[in-house]
Amino acid sequence: MFSMPLPLFAEQIINGIILGSMYALVASGLTLIWGTMRMLNFAHGEFYMLGGYFFFLLMSSMGMPAAMAVPLAIALVFIAGLAVERVSVHPLLGKPQWEFSTLVSTLGVSIFLQNAALHIWGEKFKTVPYFINGVMRVMGMRLSYQRLLIFAVAAGTMLAMWYLLRRTRFGMALRATAMDRDAAVLYGVNVYRVFTVTFGIAAALAGLAATMLASINSISPWMGAPLMLKGFVVVVLGGLGSFQGAIVGGILIGIVETLGVIVWSSQWREVISFSVLILILWFRPWGLFGVKES
Repeated sequence: MFSMPLPLFAEQIINGIILGSMYALVASGLTLIWGTMRMLNFAHGEFYMLGGYFFFLLMSSMGMPAAMAVPLAIALVFIAGLAVERVSVHPLLGKPQWEFSTLVSTLGVSIFLQNAALHIWGEKFKTVPYFINGVMRVMGMRLSYQRLLIFAVAAGTMLAMWYLLRRTRFGMALRATAMDRDAAVLYGVNVYRVFTVTFGIAAALAGLAATMLASINSISPWMGAPLMLKGFVVVVLGGLGSFQGAIVGGILIGIVETLGVIVWSSQWREVISFSVLILILWFRPWGLFGVKES
């Protein structure tokens, strides 16, 4: 790596940032749910999988252009997230040991959705074409238009999420619920509605990541599990419940993985990311942006 030409090294850094922006999208959904509901959603990876399949069906079977298929696929995943929350999570909230029961419930949803996808679409991997073909050459670097589009969409989505959380009534209700649920109820916030919508938004973020990566990675019933694990790594790295931590953590993991693959090989990708997680847990177990509990 140290003898690598500077343009190639910079190109890999940019590729790492682009990959990390997708990790950040997935992780931000997980951290929204944790920060608001204080629960882990083990079905989050399957929303990513559903986003990939919805996008594939809209483009391949119905012939929609990507500009129409992407928002429609995201909307379908959002609706799926609302439905899953109302059916498998909402009835358990507030019950004794609900933190454990919701974990088991979402794990069951994950297994169900994986097997449903396998039954409906089969085990063959699906692919979709690039949205934009071509390569940009800048200062000796070769940057794919498709990857630049992915980063632009991720950056725009993060700005939109920041506006939603900081400048809208729903965002204020969400932050109030995350800080003190009982106090939010006293101020008239319907916390259970906040839970449902937050769950749907988190699912939509995973679906967006799937539509962006569908042309680079294959679509399969098992595609969600590895990315969900990576999302958990990013969430713990950035700090549980920290939205900015999910963004920074995702980009850091993307860069470290990309450079690590150059030094070793792609087979070490997961080892690299989990090694970073272990180091962070040794020296800062509450994460980069998390708050140390007394």
